[in-house]
Amino acid sequence: MDRLDPIQAAGEFVNQYFPHCNAAVLAGSVSRGESTSTSDLDIVVFDPKIKQSYRESLIEYDWPIEVFVHNLTSYSFFFKDDCKHGKPSMPHMVAHGIVLKGSDELDQIRQEADMILKKGPAPWSDSTIKLKRYMITDLLDDLMGSNDRGEDIMISAELSILLQEFMLRVNNRWIGSSKWMIRELKRFDPDYAETFTEAFDQLYTNGHKAGVKRLVEESLQLHGGLLFEGFSIGKS
Repeated sequence: MDRLDPIQAAGEFVNQYFPHCNAAVLAGSVSRGESTSTSDLDIVVFDPKIKQSYRESLIEYDWPIEVFVHNLTSYSFFFKDDCKHGKPSMPHMVAHGIVLKGSDELDQIRQEADMILKKGPAPWSDSTIKLKRYMITDLLDDLMGSNDRGEDIMISAELSILLQEFMLRVNNRWIGSSKWMIRELKRFDPDYAETFTEAFDQLYTNGHKAGVKRLVEESLQLHGGLLFEGFSIGKS
């Protein structure tokens, strides 16, 4: 027997476990029509009677479900905390999810989330940009000087994370984790995302480092370039 349609399953879940909630939203890849065989249902529930927000993972209706439960004020902390780190996961879920159960309060919260996403993250300071340039330069130097395949893989993994973060944040764009790193790069600049992917693919597949070196140098060029000599932190 086939499992329930994801929207139907999410609705049944909310009706069973949170019948008196104020509102609920189905978020994640399923809500965007991008689900895979391993996708779960991300459900945000708003219940005024909940004293403390919580998150829970379970399986119902043959679906893995991640439920995020909030009252009508607790969500605000997570909005702010997500934005502080440049990764607005909760605002994304609330603003772009499918409404399973609506209310006037939910409309207001969705508007708040949408405004946050459109505003973008707080700009990086000059000192932060310099620090990130130094860190990326240091990793590139380590990569180019490495003769160990295992070290190459670990260095390049860290480098890819810092580089995507740098390119998005210096352009006042939100960042992401895991698969959302490349998704956010594609939203920012599809051509750059393709070049980024190709450069690191060549390194992982064939051990060719030239593409990554060129990518890093070009990415940093408009923001001062590579940085080692003269970098200082904490000096009075």
